[in-house]
Amino acid sequence: MQRVAGAVMGALIGDALAVGCHWYYDLAEMRRECGPWITDYLTPRPGRYHSGLLAGDISQTGLLLVMLMESLVHCAGYEEDDFTRRLDTELFPQLDGTPMQGPGGYTNQSIREAWRKRVPERRPWGECAGDADTTEGAERAMAIAAFYALQPKKMAEAVCSNIILTQHDPAIVAMSVAFNAVLAQLVSGASLTPQIGATLMAQVRSGALPFHMVTQGHLQPPPQGGERMQVGQFTSPDALLTAGYAALAAADPDIAIEPAWKVSLVYGMPCAIYHQLPAAYYLASRFREDYESAVLHAINGGGQNMSRAMLTGALVGAQVGLQGIPRRFITGLRDAQRYLALAAELEQSAVRQETSQSSFSHPMR
Repeated sequence: MQRVAGAVMGALIGDALAVGCHWYYDLAEMRRECGPWITDYLTPRPGRYHSGLLAGDISQTGLLLVMLMESLVHCAGYEEDDFTRRLDTELFPQLDGTPMQGPGGYTNQSIREAWRKRVPERRPWGECAGDADTTEGAERAMAIAAFYALQPKKMAEAVCSNIILTQHDPAIVAMSVAFNAVLAQLVSGASLTPQIGATLMAQVRSGALPFHMVTQGHLQPPPQGGERMQVGQFTSPDALLTAGYAALAAADPDIAIEPAWKVSLVYGMPCAIYHQLPAAYYLASRFREDYESAVLHAINGGGQNMSRAMLTGALVGAQVGLQGIPRRFITGLRDAQRYLALAAELEQSAVRQETSQSSFSHPMR
């Protein structure tokens, strides 16, 4: 089903769809300037975020995802030194530490903070992370989650290692890793249903995911005796349960969010990860077989619709595969052929490295 390619292309398309209508917190203003229902790529208006880009361009967040995809393909896996070298030589020389500058028309907070520590202050990698509470690390690391989808322990370790290059708040890192654990499940062949939480908790119990767990079974009381928390574990597995509860809400006939774009009002329009993830999980479950509806409702909710659409696009793209993404979104994406070729290489490399460690057939094909 080309689920690896579906996930990364789904994310890039979601990112590009928001370039022309990003960060409108006044929905009436967005409707006036962008139309009553956004259905396609738009060129940003002068003076808006990403001004100077064209319809179908990706933002800097999308460019960072592409950069990590290129690194994974080049190294046949995640090599942090290769990725940080690319940041040092390809991205950081184009930045000056201010928001409205750099490729993609806008530089997010976590990248600005990392640039300031790395370039003017000359700190080593490992000392450049900042306090941003946003989804930037989770979005970038989606390439790693797709690549190591069938190796949850390796996936979680690599995703965490990549995210803490730029963000160090433990709760934000835990939620970012949890999102990518969900994405890995979908790339592996699962659907975003209420049962996904139980699947992820089973991986915690097996030691595959680095989350501390006190309860046993279906969140039953803990056994007698002391709990054992290991170094490197996140303090709680609750971030792994959010997707299942969002899916439960999407499936419950007594819970109505109509039209679905109003999920942005239910969970919040701002940038913080705790606003973004529940909305993306809800849309990706409600429209898990309908990529177009999922990303368009994400876009038309306004606010930080770029992150909402990128996260949603990856989750649904992983479920429907590349062939489930409408062709018009691919043909309208600038440099689409380059990204398609890179996504195909990423998928092929993921299959090769997995089959080198396992003799069973690969469900991501």
